[in-house]
Amino acid sequence: MAEDVDSNGWQFWIDRGGTFTDLVARSPDGRLLTHKLLSDNPEHYQDAALQGIRVLLGLKSNAPIPADLVATVKMGTTVATNALLERHGERIVLLTTLGFADGLRIGYQARPKIFARRIELPSLLYEHVVEVAERYSADGEELLMLDIEATRAGLQTAFDKGIRAVAIVFLHAYRYPAHELAAAEIARQIGFTQ
Repeated sequence: MAEDVDSNGWQFWIDRGGTFTDLVARSPDGRLLTHKLLSDNPEHYQDAALQGIRVLLGLKSNAPIPADLVATVKMGTTVATNALLERHGERIVLLTTLGFADGLRIGYQARPKIFARRIELPSLLYEHVVEVAERYSADGEELLMLDIEATRAGLQTAFDKGIRAVAIVFLHAYRYPAHELAAAEIARQIGFTQ
């Protein structure tokens, strides 16, 4: 394993759970260290992952973490996974390309029990859908500009209903994100927090 040792800095792997945050660290000389602390302990620290890194580096609680000491930080969380499985969390509005409101509901049409007479689809994570005119081709040609006013109006309606989280899913945005970024800025201006 000597080839994995990074003499230029510490490596940290962190799992933030609902109750505990677990850290594994490799020091520049190759030693493996572990640390476990409460994920939420506001009387002692603001962020469990940062506090764990400080402890493993031998720093005081509020001390800045010197960037030159750290080579890698990789973090995963079971908090989000549990929220998805248990259907807890913020109310969500889906903002999507006009004509694709049912895209996530339809999905891939995978049917694990092909001859089942009654198909039970999982419940959706969002409660409201806003469709707006916008479109990029698969090659990046802007076919239809983002309808800013419809985006603002649809998001404002959701916000007025008490929704504070928005999932923005536009066609081909994985390669051409300009419309999604513009819609996200509108959401921030309205007051969406997620």
